[in-house]
Amino acid sequence: MKREKILAALGVLLLRVLFATIRVRVDDRVGVGHNAYRKPIIMCFWHNRILGITLCFLRKYPHGQRPGVTVLTSPSHDGEILAGVVNGLGMSAVRGSSSRRGSVALRELVRCIESSGDVAITPDGPRGPRYSFGPGAVLLAQATGAALVPMHAKFSHCIRMKTWDNFIIPLPFSSISVIMDATIPVPHDLTKEEFEATRARIQTLLTNEAD
Repeated sequence: MKREKILAALGVLLLRVLFATIRVRVDDRVGVGHNAYRKPIIMCFWHNRILGITLCFLRKYPHGQRPGVTVLTSPSHDGEILAGVVNGLGMSAVRGSSSRRGSVALRELVRCIESSGDVAITPDGPRGPRYSFGPGAVLLAQATGAALVPMHAKFSHCIRMKTWDNFIIPLPFSSISVIMDATIPVPHDLTKEEFEATRARIQTLLTNEAD
């Protein structure tokens, strides 16, 4: 078994043990949890909130009622490990970034949404700068008509890693509060100014809820 597969399997095991001790509260302003909102969505959240949003998916996503979530991960070796973890936790992964496989990944995500699937993107990943909203999520929404959903996660007790994004690891027996914010539709025919205004608006929404 490849080293990346071993590390991914170990990561899945450790996360399931950790997540079993954590309480999660979700403020679902879209209606995804009860499948009241039936159209595909593009979930956007900061890279350092990955674990909080993942726990929300495991606990609250209506498995069996919606087609599932596809996560955009880096094409790097670390991204391969993350893709393995994502698969082990019941999601799908597409590999790509703005610098490598970007156009191929975008086409794969478009096909996912056209098949009614949901997509999750960390717009400041995989390498930052932290809390900088790249254009990819808006481009994807513009191409597919899927609404953007900003997601926020706050942690009662956690460790913040000394990484570019200050990656957050919740402590055992802590709690996480997640907000699925109201949908933001993106028209196909945005001008450059409107595109930038949409990108900046979501960046501000996410940054204002970051701690």
